[in-house]
Amino acid sequence: MDLLNTLVDKGLRRELPTREEALAVLATSDDDLLDVVAAAGKVRRHWFGRRVKLNYLVNLKSGLCPEDCSYCSQRLGSTAGILKYTWLKPDEASRAAAAGLAGGAKRVCLVASGRGPTDRDVDRVSETIKAIKDQNESVEVCACLGLLSDGQAERLREAGADAYNHNLNTSEETYADITTTHTYADRVDTVRKAHAAGLSACSGLIAGMGESDEDLVDVVYSLRELDPDSVPVNFLIPVEGTPLAKEWNLTPQRCLRILAMVRFVCPDVEVRIAGGREVHLRSMQPLALNLANSIFLGDYLTTEGQAGQADLDMIADAGFEVEGAGEVTLPEHRASAGCGSHGAADGCGSHEDGGGCGSHGDGGGCGSHGDGGGCGSHGDGGGVCGSVPAAPANEARTDLVAVRRRGAGTDLAPNA
Repeated sequence: MDLLNTLVDKGLRRELPTREEALAVLATSDDDLLDVVAAAGKVRRHWFGRRVKLNYLVNLKSGLCPEDCSYCSQRLGSTAGILKYTWLKPDEASRAAAAGLAGGAKRVCLVASGRGPTDRDVDRVSETIKAIKDQNESVEVCACLGLLSDGQAERLREAGADAYNHNLNTSEETYADITTTHTYADRVDTVRKAHAAGLSACSGLIAGMGESDEDLVDVVYSLRELDPDSVPVNFLIPVEGTPLAKEWNLTPQRCLRILAMVRFVCPDVEVRIAGGREVHLRSMQPLALNLANSIFLGDYLTTEGQAGQADLDMIADAGFEVEGAGEVTLPEHRASAGCGSHGAADGCGSHEDGGGCGSHGDGGGCGSHGDGGGCGSHGDGGGVCGSVPAAPANEARTDLVAVRRRGAGTDLAPNA
């Protein structure tokens, strides 16, 4: 297919595809799907080999958020039966992080619900970062605390944070349909603050909220322009008790096309499959590793994920390998450029080709606020997706969604 040959050539050169080419990827037929995956896989392997980076979420403060993001189980007015608790103490957060690191994660993502941190909250998180790094010197730490005020990104950087996550989530045109308590511009401003402070910026999207192909392409092109170092791709989990509980719009094939489009637009970036991969990709998860080079290990913020050991088995069985703590995630040209340290809009992709969403040794992709998925509802609370009966494409799979009842904020061991 001429389109795919063109996209591979552009991806290997870090050249931006046209919008028409990106839209054409999303419009490909199921008959062409494996060709699309193979083409995007060439780009992924060129820049990242067969390595898969593992990230681990720690929910520092759960529920009771004053914002009204429609996808979020922690939102204002949510009736979802999620865990609710105030700030974990630094030693509690460090113990939670240790479980993920023992499972092979090289990055810990510290997430807290809320509009944005107070200065006291920044102090709390700074203490937590120190506690984690005292125990694991080489670990990468990404903070995800909401909208940042002036000077807060710099304080987090001084405390030892490596990255900051704040997702754009959807296109600027449709953002007000999803959230009304803050704006798309607010989110862009926070990503730029992280960049300017020398933090590795992490920003991505949520697919499956009823958006059009044009909306998906818009947000991914906006991300490329912002040039975050990693791009998490969340697939909406329609949690009961949220406004989007009835939005079951994704199939495994649709998810693969979205991941392929992101890879072609941001060829040398850390693309992470974030919340919802178990629920929407299901048995196609291993195929998605040909497109993304990063995943979360175990559970998400408010919902259960696939068992950590099942993640590791999946990676090995698919012929990939877990990226080691001593390895640099990003291609050499990005790692040496110090992408996270330059100011606002001058992204890493501005070197000669205008290309790429950037990324050096980082990747966060927190911020999925409870829309992450989970197969843990099969009997043992941590199982693998394949143990439930097959369902028609696009049918609601509420059987695959389970609220997290273990790990941070509980007395039970985490799923890592």
